[in-house]
Amino acid sequence: MDFETEDECRVLIIHEDRVIKARQDMPSEELVRKAGAFYKALCDPVRIRIVSALSSSEMCVCDLTAVLGMNQPAVSQHLRTLKQAGIVSFRKDGKVVYYSLRDEETKSIYMKVIRHIKTAKE
Repeated sequence: MDFETEDECRVLIIHEDRVIKARQDMPSEELVRKAGAFYKALCDPVRIRIVSALSSSEMCVCDLTAVLGMNQPAVSQHLRTLKQAGIVSFRKDGKVVYYSLRDEETKSIYMKVIRHIKTAKE
């Protein structure tokens, strides 16, 4: 049975110049691994909410528990994942630990994704 769809090539043509350029532009395995960890950390709705909250201002875990309506151990576990992925950073002020997005670029990535989803046409 042959089912052709409009999004399939009907002939096999390899454009060598495009293949060479794609291979040259391909990030290293280490960068691919880190990018995968970044996206994987953001695939959880709770962590997206944390990033959203932190895009407004830095917050301590107690603030985040109030925003999310979750207990402290659960929020801390999500923060640990975000920290390991390089999405959030923290600073200590006495006994209080404040979390924030790692940098403006991280905030920009988050905001662009949200803006893209809001304006995407189906």
